[in-house]
Amino acid sequence: MDTLAIILPPLLYLLAAGMLLRRLAAGVAATANSKMIAIVTAFIASSLHGYSVYSGVVIGEGIILSFFLALSFTSWLAAILILLTSLRQPIENLGIAVFPFAALSLLLQGYHADSGFPLSSASSGLQAHILISAISYSLLTLAALQAIMLAIQNKQLRNRHPGGFIRALPPLETMESILFQLIAIGYLLLSLSLITGLPYARDLIAQHLVHKTVLSVTAWFVFAILLWGRWRFGWRGRKAVRWTLSGFVTLMFAYFGSKMVLELILATRAGA
Repeated sequence: MDTLAIILPPLLYLLAAGMLLRRLAAGVAATANSKMIAIVTAFIASSLHGYSVYSGVVIGEGIILSFFLALSFTSWLAAILILLTSLRQPIENLGIAVFPFAALSLLLQGYHADSGFPLSSASSGLQAHILISAISYSLLTLAALQAIMLAIQNKQLRNRHPGGFIRALPPLETMESILFQLIAIGYLLLSLSLITGLPYARDLIAQHLVHKTVLSVTAWFVFAILLWGRWRFGWRGRKAVRWTLSGFVTLMFAYFGSKMVLELILATRAGA
């Protein structure tokens, strides 16, 4: 990968995150122009990031989706989703956490550019399954970050400290509405991901998919219970935050845990 293509996007990501953090600290004194400048900067970074991901994933023999490429791919998707959604919903502050992570993941992708094996036999159905899974995970990652911000906002308001950056956030009702919108869409895509993955799960043990499947289905049930609780009992606040983070952590271990064990731990031992 070209050095400039690896170095420039992380710098732009960090610059955008810094501008958003400064804007958040300014509270009500922040201007609309500062938000737009940060979004444009992050958009340029994500465009370059997307090119780097595409160059790394798509090769002549098929596709490669190693651990670090998957990490970079999902962080890029999360950044893109933030930028697109922020045009209609006030979630741009999630970029304070996502953009630096995207920068780090791109640097790791460049450093480990030769890792992974090509999936030369990957059908269009399998590639669609991988894409749906990545989008679902990215959306639920944003939901987890939104839940953390909601928890901080809720705690500050309970302690009667509504000043500082809390004044720059939308009302609690809006924050909760955005949270459950992210969860609902992510859950639908997670369901579709599980369905589209069924034809390729021929031997879970031989394919090393047991832990990934069990954890993915567990996360699916956690988010299902959360959405049902919201619809039936109006769950909100700390209960919604706990269930959201529980589902996300379970899904994180399902999505990245198995790849980390297979590609980084077991591969290292085998080569020793």
